[in-house]
Amino acid sequence: MRLLIRWVITSIAVAAAVWLVPGIRIEGTSGWWAVAVMAIALGLVNAVLRPILAFLSCGFIVLTLGLFMLVVNGLTFWAGSWMAVNWFNVGFYVDGLWPAILGSIVVSIVSFLLSLFLADQEERRNPAQV
Repeated sequence: MRLLIRWVITSIAVAAAVWLVPGIRIEGTSGWWAVAVMAIALGLVNAVLRPILAFLSCGFIVLTLGLFMLVVNGLTFWAGSWMAVNWFNVGFYVDGLWPAILGSIVVSIVSFLLSLFLADQEERRNPAQV
């Protein structure tokens, strides 16, 4: 159930990024379908590619006091878009690195805020389950 809740939260956050960030667009497919598939692709990229990128760029991350993680997050968002377009055949496009960085910031903020509200309600229903 928690996986489904995380997927819905990520889908809403991706929809907010499409709505707020110029350079992120959906073409040719149903909007919610593209957002849902992008949330799945983003989860796959964050599970596989993001740790590798963070490890390989740890020197830059330390040198920039963590600001380089914005670039890593943007690259993973961009890679998720590429995966959604090429592997899942949905029209979710990110036009460059700057929209990807801004989109990853929007997705992070919106999913954090939604997790605050939805996680609290889930913990109130099942306080013994952690």
